[in-house]
Amino acid sequence: MYQTELLEKGCEAFHLSLSSRQIEQFMCYYEFLIEKNKVMNLTGITEFNEVMQKHFIDSLSLVKIMDLQKTETMLDLGTGAGFPGIPLKIAFPHLKITLLDSLKKRILFLNEVIEKLQLSGIETVHGRAEDFAHRTEYREQYDCCVSRAVANLSSLCEYCIPFVKKGGCFVSYKASDTEEEIAAAKKACFLLGGKITEKETFFLPGTDMGRTLIKVQKVNTTPKQYPRKAGIPSKNPL
Repeated sequence: MYQTELLEKGCEAFHLSLSSRQIEQFMCYYEFLIEKNKVMNLTGITEFNEVMQKHFIDSLSLVKIMDLQKTETMLDLGTGAGFPGIPLKIAFPHLKITLLDSLKKRILFLNEVIEKLQLSGIETVHGRAEDFAHRTEYREQYDCCVSRAVANLSSLCEYCIPFVKKGGCFVSYKASDTEEEIAAAKKACFLLGGKITEKETFFLPGTDMGRTLIKVQKVNTTPKQYPRKAGIPSKNPL
């Protein structure tokens, strides 16, 4: 039996409560993540308490900057082992979520997770943001795009904003020190039809780990030349 108090207390700090079924899903996700991590590189964080705090609770911290009850569709870009998309789906089952990642073996892992946890209204997509953001069925289709991917904010804006419908938003999960990055990303935001409207900095409950959430509101349609071809946004940010 797992000690689930840490997860529950972390959720309480965000005014969230989990049902016994949701807690069960989180524990099943943890077990499968650790099991698969032995044969493929999914995460460097494997200790139970750390996974609860630095993966699960961190993913759910999105509630500090967004009302997810009023959000319907979400894309998690560069989802990796499923963060933040799968914890958000567990906690907010009504969300329709697309998990996008460029590595096929991660997508196969996520498909197994979805099956094991019996999640519905969630899909995986194998590919690059630069390609899928130009497809009609994905471009400007989401209320929100989220990313915990480690990339420059200017580059992330070019990857993520094209997926967001006008009036929606992109939220980037960042470390606590982001002032320079935000200043450097303002031009990219403007060119892509976005505007940085909010920043929330805090410590993850029960830790000394600083986290900043940056919200970019989509105020205009993204010009069709963005995102540029694969590799360019990261090598040459706007």
